[in-house]
Amino acid sequence: MNLPFLSKPPRIAVLRLSGVIAARGASAFAAPGISAQTTGPLLDRAFGIKRLAELALVINSPGGSPVQSSLVAQRIRRLADQKKVKVTAYVEDAAASGGYWLACAADEIVADPASILGSIGVISAGFGLEEAIGRIGVRRRMHTAGSEKSFLDPFGPERPEDVARLEQLLAELHETFRDWVRRRRSARLKAPEAELFSGRFWSGKRAVELGLADRLGEVTAELRARHGEKAQLIPIGPRRPPWPLRLISGAALAEGAMAAVEDRAAWARLGL
Repeated sequence: MNLPFLSKPPRIAVLRLSGVIAARGASAFAAPGISAQTTGPLLDRAFGIKRLAELALVINSPGGSPVQSSLVAQRIRRLADQKKVKVTAYVEDAAASGGYWLACAADEIVADPASILGSIGVISAGFGLEEAIGRIGVRRRMHTAGSEKSFLDPFGPERPEDVARLEQLLAELHETFRDWVRRRRSARLKAPEAELFSGRFWSGKRAVELGLADRLGEVTAELRARHGEKAQLIPIGPRRPPWPLRLISGAALAEGAMAAVEDRAAWARLGL
């Protein structure tokens, strides 16, 4: 006999993936970020919930490391397939570059009309300081074993062979990114690849039209509409360490400040 009033409400894990994607550990003073090291245990906790009906990934990231993006995305898919649980990505401000890589790990992508999605490309940036050190009277001294060890030395003139190597590497990484989007979005993409994979980004409304997202919506309203008002929304977040471990050295504080500057630069590329 089926007694609906005795059935238990569905349980949905809500996991926020916020910040730049980079291979660095968590710190009390560091800007929030995403990496395989910090996100992996959270995913294990989320998928370990009994009677889990869905995992909601709330994504807010301008991107970052392609390797960390790939590692986190692969872990999401492995656990989702293993547990047979639906994963939905809900985009807040941005799911751009590596952030969109993560979003594609979900079965569906839901965005706000004003969200930013896309930026399916790879970038490498640096500085050329050879003229600056000459002006202040500094002599560059460098010794290597290996003809290409001094690749793209910022204190020397740019070499055409270095640029060619870099362009080849960027092209290979870009193809890996494109292949992932193809596999995850397949027939849902509604524009030529030359446009979608150009590195450009779009609003959430336009992303739906292009097939980069499935529909517009907001995480709480979507989950309540799908699972009912009695559904249990279970937030998943990092646990605070014991208070003695919260003490931090000056070096770690400086590292956190530098990470915050790098994160600000990443967001600035999206105009946010």
